[in-house]
Amino acid sequence: MNKAVKIIIGIVVLVLFVWVIKYFKDSNSKAIEEFKTETPFYTSIKTKVVATGKLNPEEEVELKPQIAGIIDKILVEEGDIVKKGDLIARIRVVPNEQSLVSARSRINTAELSYNNSKTLYDRNKALFEKGVISKQDFENSELALNQANESLRQAQNDFQIIKQGSLSGGGSANTNIVAQIPGTVLEIPVREGDQVIEANSFNAGTTIATIADMSKMIFEGKVDESEVGKIEEGKDIIVVLGAINQQEFPSKLTFVAPKGIEENGAVQFTIKADVQVDPSVKIRAGYSANAEIEMESKDSVMVVKEALLQFNRFTEKPFVEIQKEDGTFEEKYVELGISDGINVEVTDGIGETDKIKVWNKAKEDNNDDD
Repeated sequence: MNKAVKIIIGIVVLVLFVWVIKYFKDSNSKAIEEFKTETPFYTSIKTKVVATGKLNPEEEVELKPQIAGIIDKILVEEGDIVKKGDLIARIRVVPNEQSLVSARSRINTAELSYNNSKTLYDRNKALFEKGVISKQDFENSELALNQANESLRQAQNDFQIIKQGSLSGGGSANTNIVAQIPGTVLEIPVREGDQVIEANSFNAGTTIATIADMSKMIFEGKVDESEVGKIEEGKDIIVVLGAINQQEFPSKLTFVAPKGIEENGAVQFTIKADVQVDPSVKIRAGYSANAEIEMESKDSVMVVKEALLQFNRFTEKPFVEIQKEDGTFEEKYVELGISDGINVEVTDGIGETDKIKVWNKAKEDNNDDD
């Protein structure tokens, strides 16, 4: 029995020995993993700040009524081009019954006061002509008569305005809404039959139409506090409209807010820029836009792709892996310059002929191509 056990143990040990030899042989016979490499290249590189915002008209006017009433007629549609003074809408005045009664009562009161002053004036005039009263007493009665007459006229005018909307019979002065500037009708938020109120010290009033000059557009956007210190007014920038196939428009920065506003935990600063719009391009108010503000640029500098960089997890210094003659790679720390987010300038650490490791195996790439 002991002999049989020894034989079995010997066979197991032999099999394990053969398997270990085969494992190391196969491991040593594997081909060295191949990686693609890239070399540095020369190009122009620019750094820029991108601000997101919208394109809005520089001149935009809201038309509001001068008197309360009901929209009787709207003579334009959204998108129409109008000239200054063109009729936009008409308002029909619907007088308030209580206001009419109060105005009529003021007229009656003013008439009573006028009639009394007229009686006193006629009496004093006769006495003055007979030399009974002084000239001063007569002039006082004359003044009282003129004041009573003015109060009566004022009460009659108030009644006329409440009833018809203006002193004239047609009421065109207050009931006609006309364009204050030439431009395009952007919005008509009311419809015929809607009730409107006038603008006053306590109420903004009902907006009947919004008109804007679409030939003068401005970009309004926001930049982060970390970037606002790099920009200044008067700088030439580019505004890109995604809605028009990423078309670019030359612009000039005209305003940088002196105070930031906190939004979602970050401080944002408002900027504005005048946008040069070609008349042949159809622009609509409210288009989303991006402003590209160039900060720094260099021509013909040696760069590498940012994807090739690695960073030491302790020192956070950047490095790349350079291929040696035997096919292995070694780390080389580099000094970096400006970056555009894709390529980064390398000022020291590697040469233009160095082969930099790409973190994608060549074998895997070839399989993907198949």
